[in-house]
Amino acid sequence: MSDIKNALSFSCLDWEKWCFERTFPKFSAKQIYQWIFEKGILDPHQYSNLSLPLRAELSAAFDWNLPDVDTCLTSRDESRKFIIKTSDQLLFEMVLMPYHNRSTLCVSSQVGCKMGCTFCQTGKMGFKRNLSSWEILSQIFLANRTLEECNYEGKVTNVVFMGMGEPLDNYDEVVAACRMMTDPRGLGLSPWKVTISTSGLVPQIRRLAADLPVRLAISLHSANEQKRTRMMPINKRYPLSELKQALLEYPAPKRYGITFEYVMIEGVNDSIEDAKHLVHFLHGIKAKVNLILINHFPGIEMNPSSKERIDQFQSYLSERSIPAPVRYSRGQDVSGGCGQLAAKRENELLLDPRVLHRDRRRQI
Repeated sequence: MSDIKNALSFSCLDWEKWCFERTFPKFSAKQIYQWIFEKGILDPHQYSNLSLPLRAELSAAFDWNLPDVDTCLTSRDESRKFIIKTSDQLLFEMVLMPYHNRSTLCVSSQVGCKMGCTFCQTGKMGFKRNLSSWEILSQIFLANRTLEECNYEGKVTNVVFMGMGEPLDNYDEVVAACRMMTDPRGLGLSPWKVTISTSGLVPQIRRLAADLPVRLAISLHSANEQKRTRMMPINKRYPLSELKQALLEYPAPKRYGITFEYVMIEGVNDSIEDAKHLVHFLHGIKAKVNLILINHFPGIEMNPSSKERIDQFQSYLSERSIPAPVRYSRGQDVSGGCGQLAAKRENELLLDPRVLHRDRRRQI
C-alpha cells in the first residue's frame, strides 16, 4: 500500500492543521472539505475558489483516486453488488440498494472476517485486513457516482455496516468514517441513517455509546446461551448477560430503539421455545427484530425455516408487542444478500468460498 495519504482520510480539523502548517488561510480547509464531501469532486485542479499554489500542492501531496471497481453485478431486483479492488490487490464488496424514495448502501469494514459465524459466507473466506476510513468512505463516493450515471434522483441516504467484516473489530477506522458521514460539513447524513451492525463486541459497544451513538443493530440469531455460542463463537467471549447490560445502557433513539437481526434456520433457532428465550432477552429493551431467512451459499448445510415456523415465531413476538417483520434479502441471485458476501465474481458464485479464497491466496 502507498505511503501517500488519500484525501478522503482527512477530517475538517485535519485540513485546518494541514493548511496552518503550510501557511495557507484557515478558511481554505473548509473549502477543500466542501469540494470533497459536499460536491463530491476529487480533483483539486477544479477547486476554483482556491489559489493555484494551493491546488498544485494538494494535487502533489495526496492520493485523489478511489479504489478500482473489479466487478459490478446487477441483481434481478435492481440492487448492485460491487467487488472493489484495493491498492494491495485485495477484494471486498459493497451492495447498493436503490428504492423509490431512498438509496441504501451496505458497506464493508474489513476484507474478510474473524468472527466465524456458522451461517455466514464471509467468515469462510478468512480475514485479510481492516479497511481504512477512506476505503470505507470511498464506497459512498462510488455508489453516488453510480446513482448519477444511472439517472437515479439523489444520493445515498442510508448507510448500513452490514457488509464484509465486524465493524467494531475495526473500531477506530469505522468511527472516523462515521464522523465524516454524519458531519454537517461532510456528507451530512443523519446519525439515525447510519447503522452499525455488530455480533456483540461489548467493550466497543460501550465505547460507541460514548463516542458516536449511531443506530445500532445486533446480529443475535439466538437468545439461548449454548445455541448462540455454537452459531457465533464471539458469544463465548461476551455472553448474553454482558451483551444485554451494554444494550440497556446504549443511548438508542427513542423512536427506533435497537434492531436485532435474527436469521431463521430450520430446526436450529426457529421453535417457540427459541422465541420465548428471545422475548426474555429483549425485556426492558425497545427492540425491533428483523427475521431473515438464511441465504444459501455453497458448502452450507442449513436450510431456511418453513413459512409455518416463521409465522408462528413472528406471531409469538408480535403478540408480546415486539415488531418482527420478515426481511427478504436483496441481491441473492448475485451472492449479495445477508451472509452471502465473499467477493465472488459472476463465474464464481457456485464455488465453495473456502476453495475459492485458498486458490486466490496461491495466486498472489
